[in-house]
Amino acid sequence: MAHLNLVMIHPFSDGNGRMGRCLQTLVLARAGITAPIFSSIEEYLGRNTRAYYDVLAQVGAGAWNPTRDCRPWIRFCLTAHYRQAMTFLRRTREIEKICDELEVRIKRAGLPERGVLALADAAVGYRVRNPTYRSIAEVTDATAGNDLRQLVKAGFLVPHGEKRGRFYTASPMVQEIRRKVAEPKQVADPFDPAPART
Repeated sequence: MAHLNLVMIHPFSDGNGRMGRCLQTLVLARAGITAPIFSSIEEYLGRNTRAYYDVLAQVGAGAWNPTRDCRPWIRFCLTAHYRQAMTFLRRTREIEKICDELEVRIKRAGLPERGVLALADAAVGYRVRNPTYRSIAEVTDATAGNDLRQLVKAGFLVPHGEKRGRFYTASPMVQEIRRKVAEPKQVADPFDPAPART
C-alpha cells in the first residue's frame, strides 16, 4: 500500500515508480524480510511492465483516490512476490541439476572438480573470465589459466578473444545439459481457482 499510495500521489517529476518500489522493499525489510529475492519485485516488474501500469491505472484511475478498490493491486503484488519466489526456486533446482551433471562429466574427464564453478556460470549464460574464476575458485592466475585451457580442450568451454579480453562461454555440450534440466518457466497464478494440472 505504501508503494501504491506514493505512486498515486506522484510527488516527484520523475522516479515515482522507482521510489515506490524502493519504499515497498523498505517496508518489507523493516518487517524482517531482507533477502532481495523476497523483498523486491523488480525482476518481475521488468518482465511485466505493461501489467504493472495497467493495474496502477485500474486502481488509481490517474490520481490518488483512496475510495477505489485496491484489491487488484494487492493481488498483483502478491502474485509478483509469489512468482518471483517460484522462479528463484526453479533456478535453484536447475543449477543444482546442472552442477550434479557437470561434476560427473568433469570427474570422468579427469579434470579438477573446481572447474564446475566456471561451467555452472557458463551454463546459465555468463561469460567466464580468468579473474572471476580465479576469485571464486580461490586459485592463482596460473592455475586458473590452466584450468580454463583444460576445460576448453575437453570440450566444456569455448574461448573468445585474446589476452586480457579473453572470455569463455558454454560449449554446445554444456548448453545441452542446461536444456535437458530446464523446467517450464511459466508459474501459475496463485489466485486461479482452477485445480492445478500435474
